[in-house]
Order: sequence, then structure tokens, then C-alpha cells
Amino acid sequence: MEAISTIKLAEISKISGMGAIVHPNGVSFRVWAPNAEVVFVVGDFNEWDSEATPLTNEGNGYWSADVVEAKAEQNYKYRLCTPFGEFLRNDPYAKQLTNSIGNSIIMDTTFEWENDHDFVMPNFNEMVIYELHIGTFNVKEDGKPGDFYGAIERLEYLKSLGINAIEIMPIAEFPGGFSWGYNPAHPFAVESEYGGVAGLKEFVKVAHKQGIAVIIDVVYNHFGPTDMDLWQFDGWHEDNMGGIYFYNDWRSKTPWGDTRPDYGRPEVRQYIRDNALYWLEEFHIDGLRMDMIPYIRNVNADGNPNNDLQEGYSLIQWINSEIKSKFGGKKFTVAEDLHSLNSITAPIENGGLGYSSQWTAEFVHPIRDEIIKMNDGDRNMDIIAQVLTHKYNHDVFERVIYTESHDEVSNGKARVVQEIAGQEDVNTWFAKKRSTLGAALMLTAPGIPMIFQGQDMLEDSWFQDTDPIDWSRISEFKGITKLYRDLIYVRLNKGGFSRGLMGQHIEILKADNQNKVIAYHRWMDGGVNDSVVVVMNFSQKPIENYLLNFPLGGVWINRFNSDWNGYNSEFDNQESSNAYPNQQNIASVSIGAYSVLIYSKSE
Repeated sequence: MEAISTIKLAEISKISGMGAIVHPNGVSFRVWAPNAEVVFVVGDFNEWDSEATPLTNEGNGYWSADVVEAKAEQNYKYRLCTPFGEFLRNDPYAKQLTNSIGNSIIMDTTFEWENDHDFVMPNFNEMVIYELHIGTFNVKEDGKPGDFYGAIERLEYLKSLGINAIEIMPIAEFPGGFSWGYNPAHPFAVESEYGGVAGLKEFVKVAHKQGIAVIIDVVYNHFGPTDMDLWQFDGWHEDNMGGIYFYNDWRSKTPWGDTRPDYGRPEVRQYIRDNALYWLEEFHIDGLRMDMIPYIRNVNADGNPNNDLQEGYSLIQWINSEIKSKFGGKKFTVAEDLHSLNSITAPIENGGLGYSSQWTAEFVHPIRDEIIKMNDGDRNMDIIAQVLTHKYNHDVFERVIYTESHDEVSNGKARVVQEIAGQEDVNTWFAKKRSTLGAALMLTAPGIPMIFQGQDMLEDSWFQDTDPIDWSRISEFKGITKLYRDLIYVRLNKGGFSRGLMGQHIEILKADNQNKVIAYHRWMDGGVNDSVVVVMNFSQKPIENYLLNFPLGGVWINRFNSDWNGYNSEFDNQESSNAYPNQQNIASVSIGAYSVLIYSKSE
């Protein structure tokens, strides 16, 4: 076979990017392999000839070549000849693979985005997030995992529900076809089962046309732990650890294997930084949710300063500062930390990590506990008041609040409705009433609310990557779905009368442990069409003529009553009229069992 020629770097400007980059003169290949003695690229373009296409040693651990015969959609790998042996490796920067143990694919990343650059994501105080898992959100009829194209078919539903931001569980290439996604084998490759690069781009484009922002979950606290060509990539390692991409000592240990990236090595820092920016730039992704960052900033996530990883902390700061610098604060970064630290969302210039917001354990755990309790007498309104008023750095939107997430409905924990029902059939009055009470609290409390897939249609059981959403439940529980839709409508001020629910301010008007009532005032600037009063009954006893001190006089219109039997025929339909405070701003309200009323100040 005639040897495939390469273009010398002297004849074409030196490659700045990594991986396989398609250009008019062929494809540029560049890889980091500091312990290699010789590197070749092999693939369809040279009939997988092991010596036909050598890469040039740049002298800094990087190897590169431009191959004129190579083109998009061809398969390839790197052949590394090292003192430790000869290895055939997938490209660490591969954008797509045939599968997790297959070949890298050269991708032409050009895409017809149309007017997508005109999309503007909602302000953080206006976001309502819907967390979903591509593989179970809309499963194919052949039993294979769902993909981006199937998920596209459900975007119209999410839009009608009022959702304006989607958070997708990890979509980097993982072993097999079924996974939560928190075992990324190839961090830059889009999962082949989900539709790869083209599928993700089409999904983002259609979501943006529906007015929905897309946030993806990224995993930097570990890689793998299986199907990783990154492991001992160029043969070198110490103590049988992971080699150049990983710590090779006690710092390698994580709950998911000895696969923590070496945050102190410049090339690895660059690799992770490039990955974060890749999703935002190449796919027009609107934000990143970073998985369990305590294991990036500390070896054991235990707060022990002896276990701190300062290089991990500074890496996060670098990534977040780069995102803010490049996008002017228009991208959303959210941390899963769950340690309730102000530093997570504090500005980088003040020593913080600079995230836009953080998942907060200070909401989900106490609120789930209060609504799941069997006995009303055990519910504590003071705890709920503390949850409602909690904030980070004087900004209520630096916390993402939820009662369900992929973590909270798995690993021994079930959906809220099933935790309440205590049985397989969740279609009980108690389960429907108290789960929607929790949802109403989330959607009226200060913070960025998040719904987990299926929560809006009373999905039961726990989350599994092989158990798809049962979309027939929309018909069975269409009233519950309407309840969520109406709550989101009020939350986002669609009627022009509840602007205060997107404001910074809250005042607890009542925390009544005797009657199990909590009432609070939300506002942005205050006044007509801004001030909102939320009243909640956390007991199964309806309450009539309950006296409440309203923040202002005048007429307060009842905008929402969760006890309406239009939401479910088993609801009690306790009527609630408008509130007319007297000269002391006191008015009486009547509220059904396990119900919520929302009032706003009229003109």
C-alpha cells in the first residue's frame, strides 16, 4: 500500500486545538503523550496501517500531524510506542466514538444553527428547571435507551408546563447503553446511544426554539472507572495507578474508584477546562451543573484541611472565571456541594468558587422530612420557616431548591408520593395532597425551583436507568399536571400579578405549630401586582376563618387554591375567597387540608 502523506507543520500554521480537527486541507491530529517515543495515527484513511502516518514530536509532550487524506466520519486511534509497551488508544479529545470500547470518529462539527445565537436564557430569578435523564425520558419501542430525538418530541409538553430550563444528567460516552451517566469513559464524546454530536445539537436548537435553556451535568470529580483509554494512557504510572491523567498516590481515591484527575498537572487542568468550555461553545449549552465538587476541593469531602486539594479549588475558580469572562455572566453554573457553604457561590475575587448557584441540602432534606412524616403533630413550622429564609451571600437565588432529584429518588429512597403512600400504589389522597404541598412550597419559596422528571405526573417508584417515564400518567393524573402548570404560571408572573415570587424578599407572617400553618409574604419591590402572600396548611384538618395579618391593606385576590377538585376528584374543594384586611390589616382565610393558597395584592 502506498504510504499516506502528511503535511509538515512548517507548511501549515501550528495546531492550537486538540484531538481531530477537520479543516479544508484534511484533518489535524494532536495528542498529549509525554512518555511516548513514537506516535502514529491509524484509521480508515490509511487502512489502519500501523506505521503509515507518524506524528511530529513538538518537544513538550505533544504530538501532531495534518493528514490530507483523512476526512469526517472516518474511524481512528493513536498508536503509542513507549518504554512501557505499545498501546492503541482512543483520542482523549474524541468528540464521538462508535461505542465506549470502539473507535474514535472524526467529526465535522459544522451545524446549521439558524438563529440560535438570538436565544437568551431566562434570568436566574426567573428560572424553573426540569431535571431529566435522556435514556429514560422517552424510551424507544425496541427497549433501547431513549435518545435526543425522542426527547425532542417531549419539549412541547415541557413548554406547555411552563418549564424554561432543562438540566440533563451526564451525556458523555459511558460503558454500555444504560447508565445514569456518572461514569464518563470519554469526557468529550457525546454518548453514542443518545444520538451523538448531531443529536445533542439538534436537541439544543429545538429546545431554544421553544424558549427552553439547556444545562448539562458534567463529572470532574472522577473519570470512569471503566472503559477508559485515559487510564495509563501512555504506559507510565506509579503504584499501578492511572498514569498521566490521574493522581498516582493517596489523592487518587474516590468513592467511584482510584480515578481522580490530577488537578495539579497543567495538561490535565487544561483538559478539564477545555471540556467545560467545549459544551458551552460547541453545543450552545446554557449552563453546567458540576457533580459532587466536594471531591474536587477535598480528597474525602470531609472538610479536613489536611485533605484539601487547593489545585482542585483553583481549577474550579479558573473554569468559572473563564466562563464569566467569555460569556459575560450569561451562562449558568451550578454546584452540587451540599455542604451549605457561602464560599461555593461567593465571587472568585473574594476567594469563592464563583458558581451562579448551588444545590442545597438545606431545603430538600428538611422539607421532604416534614411532608413525609405520618403524624401531623410531628410537623414543625419553625423548621419550614428556617428553610424558607435560608440564603447564601444575601442572594436567595444562589440556591437551587427541590423535593426530588435523581439522588433523592434512588439509592434506597423513593419518590415523595411513594414515601408518603408507603405502598406500591401512590394514588392515595395523602400522597397526592402532601406531595403537591411540597411542590407548592418549592415553587413559591425563594430560590431557583427544580422539578425531577415525572414528578409533575405523579411518577412512582425510584429512579432507575432502565425504568422509563410512564407517559400514560399524564392522562391518568392530568389534574396534578395542571396543578404544577398553574403553580409555575403564578411563579413566573405569567398573569402579571405575582412578580414578587421572583423577588429577593420574604417575611414569615405566621409559623403556627398548633394549627400547622405557615404563611409568608414574597415581594420584589412591593405593592400592587408584586406583593404575594402564601398560606399553607400542613395538617389534614381544614381550617375556616383563620386570622392572618396581611402586609398591606386593600383587596387580596386568591390566585391559587391547591384544594380545588379540578386538580383531583378526591380533593375536598374547600372554597377560598379573596381576603379583605381590616384597618389593622387582619383578614380571615379558609384553607383546605394539606393545601396552599396564594394571594396577590390587587389595585
